[in-house]
Amino acid sequence: MPDSRRLFFGLPLPDALQQAVIAWRATAFPAEAGRPVAAANLHLTLAFLGEVSDRKAEVLAALAGNIVQPGFPLTLDDLGHWPRPGVVWLGTRRAPRGLLQLAALLRAQAARNGCPQSAQPFHPHITLLRGAVHPVALPPATPGWTLDATHFCLYESRTERGRTRYHVLQSWPFT
Repeated sequence: MPDSRRLFFGLPLPDALQQAVIAWRATAFPAEAGRPVAAANLHLTLAFLGEVSDRKAEVLAALAGNIVQPGFPLTLDDLGHWPRPGVVWLGTRRAPRGLLQLAALLRAQAARNGCPQSAQPFHPHITLLRGAVHPVALPPATPGWTLDATHFCLYESRTERGRTRYHVLQSWPFT
């Protein structure tokens, strides 16, 4: 068993939404636009933890289990490209208060427990493409899907056969 694991908290996408996003992405972007993120890896990161020991993971999971908050809908109606690190993303124009509160709480708990957090403001998004070439021609609009957030998860990022895969270690329902 490794001494540490690469972990993060995130919101999962239901299978039907994953497949809808993948089908839309295939028609919205040419193959040379970037490396598509696998359907099973689509998620919205709430707090990146980095390399975490098993003990620290237990502490952070216990803290996450104490969070009590209602679920919320999230409209995926924004699209953008960050030239560095070459990411095309799907996001929201108006993040719901519940999402912002959850991310802030998880990031604060992570920072207090030795997991440094980015100085960049939280920008809720789902990564669609990596290694995206510049300039990327973005479609004029997204389908405007709604993600009904019913739970959040602790994920582990693993490299398997040369590919990164995200595995849910634990999940917690919203009230």
